[in-house]
Amino acid sequence: MGTVVAPGSAKPTVLRVAAISGSLRKNSWNHGLIRAAQELCEEFIPGLQIDHVDISNLPNANPDLETDGGDSFPPEVEAFRARVLAADCFLFASPEYNYSVTGSMKNALDWASRGSVKCWADKAAAIVCAGADFGGGRGSLHLRQIGIYLDIHFINKPEFHVRAFDDPPKFDAEGNLTDAKTRERLKRVLLSLQAFALRLHHKDE
Repeated sequence: MGTVVAPGSAKPTVLRVAAISGSLRKNSWNHGLIRAAQELCEEFIPGLQIDHVDISNLPNANPDLETDGGDSFPPEVEAFRARVLAADCFLFASPEYNYSVTGSMKNALDWASRGSVKCWADKAAAIVCAGADFGGGRGSLHLRQIGIYLDIHFINKPEFHVRAFDDPPKFDAEGNLTDAKTRERLKRVLLSLQAFALRLHHKDE
């Protein structure tokens, strides 16, 4: 699929995707899903530009760190919020911990929801996850629930939960996605995200 051209425009529409992994582990499968998404966009979906946003350096959300009446934040948080605000849509690679999202993911969601500028609001998003048993599906449902208050608009289909321990192997030892069928499923998620984000964008024009 080529670059999407917006109706009435001669120029291609490139959507900036802030991709956030809820895992801090170096060889995380969820980091691998973001890398695979970047590769798929470069090869098949040039209308999507993925920015992998690292959340490992964010301090714990704490209003005592806020200044200027709650609208100024520590430098790491300011940089993170700017990248979230600049994005047209989001890709969450969200592992499941204890039936929920990770603490690092929740921390990032909280920081970008603080202050008078709501960085997440009224943008499209997709969730991908990899894990055992249900492939992270229970945690992704909790992320959808959090997104209600943040005014994030998640795509509903296709859902993407990878049961990473099932045969055939889905990832290598470095966390890279190697399974062709799973890559094709991921591609369909990205195309759905692109289509939904463009619909929201055109609605606001």
